[in-house]
Amino acid sequence: MFVPREALDRVRSALFDAGAGKIGNYTNCSWYAAGTGTFLPGHDAEPTVGQPGREQRVSELRLETVYPEELHDEVIAALRTAHPYEEPAYDVYPLL
Repeated sequence: MFVPREALDRVRSALFDAGAGKIGNYTNCSWYAAGTGTFLPGHDAEPTVGQPGREQRVSELRLETVYPEELHDEVIAALRTAHPYEEPAYDVYPLL
């Protein structure tokens, strides 16, 4: 997922509380790196950053973690609740 730097700890905590980030005997496992997110809010959007109709560029972190498939709904709900954006951007990749 992509998250603004100031929301990193809040989002990580919510994900971990939902059961994400466990690998063997370790918990709170994640990885993140900096980048720039871009988006153009539509006229009906209510963006946290910027305003509708104007492209926005935001310093964000790409945050990755793992979770078991059976916790998918709980983890995604936690992400959506903790994330400050109206529409958080995230990807889900199954590990085979």
